[in-house]
Amino acid sequence: MTRVRLEPGSFRDPSGRIYYVDDRVFRTIKTYAAEDFEFVRGTGLLDRLADAGQVIRATPVSSDVLKDYGKDAEYVVEHPRLPFISYPYEWPFPALKAAALLQLDIQIEALASGITLSDASAYNIQFLGTQPLFIDILSFRRYREGEVWGGHRQFCEQFLNPLLLRAKLGVPHNAWYRGSVEGIGTTELRRLLRWTSKLSPNVLVHVVLQSALQRSSLSNRESKGTLATAKLPLASYRRMLSKLRLWIETLEPADTGKTVWQDYTRTHSYSDDEVVEKKSFIGKFVAATKPAILWDMGCNTGDYADTALRNGAGYCVGFDCDQGALELAFSRSATQNLRFLPLLLDGANPSPSQGWSERERLGLAGRAGADGIVALAFVHHIAIGRNVPLDEVVSWLTKLAPQGVIEFVPKQDPMVQELLAFREDIFPDYTEENFLGALAKRSEIVEMKTVTRSNRKLIWYRNRMTAKDDAR
Repeated sequence: MTRVRLEPGSFRDPSGRIYYVDDRVFRTIKTYAAEDFEFVRGTGLLDRLADAGQVIRATPVSSDVLKDYGKDAEYVVEHPRLPFISYPYEWPFPALKAAALLQLDIQIEALASGITLSDASAYNIQFLGTQPLFIDILSFRRYREGEVWGGHRQFCEQFLNPLLLRAKLGVPHNAWYRGSVEGIGTTELRRLLRWTSKLSPNVLVHVVLQSALQRSSLSNRESKGTLATAKLPLASYRRMLSKLRLWIETLEPADTGKTVWQDYTRTHSYSDDEVVEKKSFIGKFVAATKPAILWDMGCNTGDYADTALRNGAGYCVGFDCDQGALELAFSRSATQNLRFLPLLLDGANPSPSQGWSERERLGLAGRAGADGIVALAFVHHIAIGRNVPLDEVVSWLTKLAPQGVIEFVPKQDPMVQELLAFREDIFPDYTEENFLGALAKRSEIVEMKTVTRSNRKLIWYRNRMTAKDDAR
């Protein structure tokens, strides 16, 4: 029997909810939101933006598909299912910047059709590879003559302020954003900025003045009514958006030096021939299994994600904890138009489920899983670098996907020796025998190969349930 499932994070907009039926995605549009939806659709804006790859496509369908859940909906539309849902606190700087620019581009384009956006939530944007995609069609509504930008504060807190934190201070936005899912407050950012930064006309308008207005609204009840009745000519509205866009386009991370793993593809401890061996093994695994979605754990700059895509992976999500490596990976994917999205992940502390009722923003394990994983030079960083028991590392990795390739790096390898250089070796259980034993408890070992002179091994595993299913 087909089951209709509500997306718990879609409660914030009462004009419609998101539902899943098997692998299909539907959005309801309530009666009181229907007039705006009809107006927006009638202008052709949604179709034009969908054709340009900027807004998710919405195809009207019968409400019967949602059974009782569709009874109070004036319209039901179907969206294409996205391969992975990510959040702003997982995006590297260039991804957040691309999302901010798309938000402004859409707002500017919408105004030309007599339409505006009701909010400016970064969670309304997802990615296909490195291409941002706006997913909330109910944010579009008819523009009211003279209205101010209602989403300005939200745009600053969820896009601009996180970008400025990195551009002006060299501090990545991710940890702060993850700890405060509504973004980075303008007053907090103003306190951090140097006085020289505050002299910038853009910072003065969007940070200093914005902070002052927020403080004023908290202390003066009358100011709220004043803001609600304020008028902003359309030409001024457009000019403000255009200037903000031009400014954001110039923002780049402050130069704080190279990150630890940014140059790993050049400075790793194995030879070019050994790299070829590793890529050959990954290519063989992917060609044989054809994963629709592959997760590359510890993706670095994307070398092996590229290999996987060339050998038949449908889509690749890469995870790494190094900002410099991720930025290079994002640039590479964008330049080559790869089906590859690099995201920030601390393997020992992945994104948790949080927000309302701890279900609004799902943790890594709660989102759509992978068909396969690649975890190269990953295990030792968690088991030795973060003291996680080896058996638990293997258990966590094999739960991410039914099959994959995991690299075991022995203690004699130079990279493990680096981890142990300034600490006591308290890891007697970190051995190849124990690693293979932990893997064999859960999975079938399909193939294993030594790929370096330091005895690094690649192990192709397949969970037993998958093996049984294939035999049927």
